[in-house]
Amino acid sequence: MISVIIPVMNERRTLQRVIREAGKVHPQSEIIVIANGCTDGSARLARRLGVHVYEYPEPLGHDVPRAVGARMAKGEVLLFIDGDMIVPAEDLRLFVRHILSGGDIALNSYSGPVHSRQTHPVVSAKHTLNMLLERPDLKGASLTAVPHALSRRAAEMLGADLLSNPPLALAQAVLKGIEVTPVHEVNAGRLNRSRRRAGQDDLLIPLLVGDHMEAIGLILENRGLRGGFSDLERIREKAR
Repeated sequence: MISVIIPVMNERRTLQRVIREAGKVHPQSEIIVIANGCTDGSARLARRLGVHVYEYPEPLGHDVPRAVGARMAKGEVLLFIDGDMIVPAEDLRLFVRHILSGGDIALNSYSGPVHSRQTHPVVSAKHTLNMLLERPDLKGASLTAVPHALSRRAAEMLGADLLSNPPLALAQAVLKGIEVTPVHEVNAGRLNRSRRRAGQDDLLIPLLVGDHMEAIGLILENRGLRGGFSDLERIREKAR
């Protein structure tokens, strides 16, 4: 009934505890580990723990393992978590419960740090996208953040491949009228370990901002150049 999809890239240190919590979510579940360019024995460990493992020797790229996992999943509920974030089963069950009760997309309602002096560009991008989707109630909730869950129906309507670009998938879901609900807050910012070395630029920032730009492009394609927002009484031709 439940497919728990876990992308993993050298997360042997946390993986056993992540899988243990995933295994408590529902008695009828499968756990799918996508070993994404692992060199630390994560895939071996996952196999020893008796879960389904799909191993790729080269890194697939950010969020692509989610799409791969969705394609392999057999469950009616697809629950997405990460191999480096130990989220207790009682938190994960809330996302699953929402889908089992008829929901389509259950989001982590974590909005990111919004009270800091300088807002992170990805946090700004999430809030901006949700405003443009006319879903200000979502605040900074996004398919970018795990945990989140999709119904089989929603996954099929969007297509597994689209899940490799979470902001684009969220935009498509809203435009298609798929139910999207922020269900429960898990502080992904605190739990998600940084892979960046001191002095290095965060290469994920331009990638994730670019993903949000693609999603905004989809809105403009569907709703016109102003994204469906009114021009009010402005008479543009008078300026010509």
